[in-house]
Amino acid sequence: MTEIGNPSLQEAATDLAGNWKTFGSFVWHRRREIDDPDVWAVIYICNRDSGLLDVSNAGVIAKKLEPFSGGDDPDVVEERHSHFAVGYIDGFSIRVFRGGEITGAFRVYHALRERMDNYPVLDEDDYGRREFDATLDNITDAARRLRHEYILPDGWEGDVYTWLSEHIPRAVENRDDHGGYPGGDDLREAFEALGYTAAE
Repeated sequence: MTEIGNPSLQEAATDLAGNWKTFGSFVWHRRREIDDPDVWAVIYICNRDSGLLDVSNAGVIAKKLEPFSGGDDPDVVEERHSHFAVGYIDGFSIRVFRGGEITGAFRVYHALRERMDNYPVLDEDDYGRREFDATLDNITDAARRLRHEYILPDGWEGDVYTWLSEHIPRAVENRDDHGGYPGGDDLREAFEALGYTAAE
């Protein structure tokens, strides 16, 4: 995430307009396509290796900025910048000033940053769903070595998640903001408790 700290709206707008000119080893190709590049800010919100929180917040930010991205002269344009060594980073270019006034797009972005400065999660429900989905995916991945040992019914991932949540909650706790990842012994205990038949 691009950090702006806790400045006022005017201070943040003044600081971020033209921020892309200070980026090291960076060329913003869109500057040639617009008449006023100096009043635009390039804001990054997540990257290839981002955790669930950044991805969740990025989704909220994208939805809130969407109304400003339409038409022939939008104030928000999606950006994806990449490098062969580090992957990609996603964000937006946001027009900070239009006609000398702070744009609605930047006002919305600044308000969201202020919310995140006070509490890091923009949407608890979205973040919770992402944690749950990631943990289910991790359960499937963690069970690769055990799957040949048991006959697993359809929907086993959800049943195992529920059992682990109730009996070994640490096994499904979010780790490094990429969801829970149970160990093999935890999975085997869940399989046995759920009565999954051993494969012959």
